[in-house]
Amino acid sequence: MAVLDEIDRKILTLLQQDSRLTLQEIADKVGLSPSPCHRRIRLLEERGIIAGYTATVDQRAVGLPVSVFVSIKLARQKEEDLQRFAKAVATWPEVLECYLMTGHRDYLLRVVVFDLAAYERFLKQKLTRVDGISSIESSFALDQIKYATALPL
Repeated sequence: MAVLDEIDRKILTLLQQDSRLTLQEIADKVGLSPSPCHRRIRLLEERGIIAGYTATVDQRAVGLPVSVFVSIKLARQKEEDLQRFAKAVATWPEVLECYLMTGHRDYLLRVVVFDLAAYERFLKQKLTRVDGISSIESSFALDQIKYATALPL
């Protein structure tokens, strides 16, 4: 686990809120001059604490209003079965998140699609073609109550 001091946490919080802030703006807000602030940001990047910079895109605004949470149970939980499934999922752009789970299901996926027909195509043409799946359970989100990308630092 990475050791972060208060300034590192402030920098991370600011970047999570708005990664387009200038170095000067960040430095001013955390009480540093730009040079040491820049060094800290670079160190956070080098240590893998800052994994990258992205734009958050509204899925509805780009025509992907349907979110489906898909629970997958494999017939066997052997390593080769887990790897086969993970390798397949990694290639599907519709899957935004995939978690290996404990409990009754092996995987939980968050899938975004245009409509019900698009999900049916995804299900039939991709998901059901992976060997070793025992069951698939789909739950459609009716409304998004909260969505966050910022970690609680």
